[in-house]
Amino acid sequence: MASPLSRLRVELKNTFTGTGAEPPAWTEELAEGNDAGYFDPGSAVWSVHSSMTPTVGGIRALLLQALHPGAMAGVYAHSDFREDPLGRLANTIRWIFTVTYGSTDAAQSASGWVRRLHEKVTGTYVDAAGVERSYAANDPHLLRWVHLAFTDAFLSAHREYGLKFPGGPDEYVKEWAIAGELMGVTDPPRSVAELRDQLSAYDGELASSHQVQDALAYIKRPPLPRSQRLGYRILFAGAVATLTPRHRELLGLSLPHIGPLPLPVKPAVLLVLGAIKLGLGRQGPSEAAALRRIRRVQGQHPPDPATS
Repeated sequence: MASPLSRLRVELKNTFTGTGAEPPAWTEELAEGNDAGYFDPGSAVWSVHSSMTPTVGGIRALLLQALHPGAMAGVYAHSDFREDPLGRLANTIRWIFTVTYGSTDAAQSASGWVRRLHEKVTGTYVDAAGVERSYAANDPHLLRWVHLAFTDAFLSAHREYGLKFPGGPDEYVKEWAIAGELMGVTDPPRSVAELRDQLSAYDGELASSHQVQDALAYIKRPPLPRSQRLGYRILFAGAVATLTPRHRELLGLSLPHIGPLPLPVKPAVLLVLGAIKLGLGRQGPSEAAALRRIRRVQGQHPPDPATS
C-alpha cells in the first residue's frame, strides 16, 4: 500500500506533467544536443526556474496576461483551458523548461512549434475603449505583452518567496530576453527599469470583462486532487499578493484578510512550496537531463560507480 508521501508525489507529478509518477518522455530529450544551451547552471534563469517559485509565478502570469483584451480573446476562443486546464499547464511547462534547460536547437525548435500553433489564433476583440479590433497571437504587440507579463510574474514571485540568485533581478530580465526573442519579440527589456517602462505602456489597454472573469473562475479553482486544493488556494493568494493594487482592482481580487486586518500570506506560501519540493524532489528530470548533456558536451563524465 502506497504511503501518503508516495501518493502526494504521484499526484503532484501528474498535476505538473499529466504523466503520473513517470516523467514525460520529452524531459529525456533534453539530454540530447551538442551545446550547453542558452542558460548554464549558474545563470539567473536557471536558478529561478529550478526553484519552486515558478509555481506562484505561473498563476500570477495567467492573471496578468488575462487583463489584455486581445490576449484574453485569443485564449478564450482558441484554448481548451475549460476542458483541459492542466494540459495547457503541462504544455506551458514544457516550453519553459525546454528553453531553460535544452540545447539551443531544442529551444529554437520548441519556440518555433509554439509560433506555428499561434498562426491559427486570430479573431476580433473589443478593446478597453469599446472599439472592436482584430488580433493575431503572433502580433508583435501581443507577443510583447505576454513576454512582459511572464517575466514580471516569475521575477516578482521569486523576489517575494525565493532566495537570492546570481546577478539579481536585472540579470534575470536580461537573460530571459532571449526567450522573448525566440518567440518573436523585438527589443525585449533587459533590466527591471526597462521591464517597468514597457509594462506601463500597456496600462491604458488593460481591462476586465466577462471573459476575464470566466477565465478567473478556472484559475481560482482548477480541477486538482482534493489533497492539493488547500495548498493551491494558498499559492493563489500568494500570487494575488504580488500583483499591483491596480491589477488586483481590475481583476476584482483582494488580499486575504479578517475584517480590516490582512492575513500573513508569505509564511503559508513558503510552507506549501516546501511541501511541493518535498513531493517533487530537489532536482527535476528536466534539470537532470540538461546537466547530463552539459557534462557530455564539456567533456566531463560522472564517475563510474563500478570503479569508485
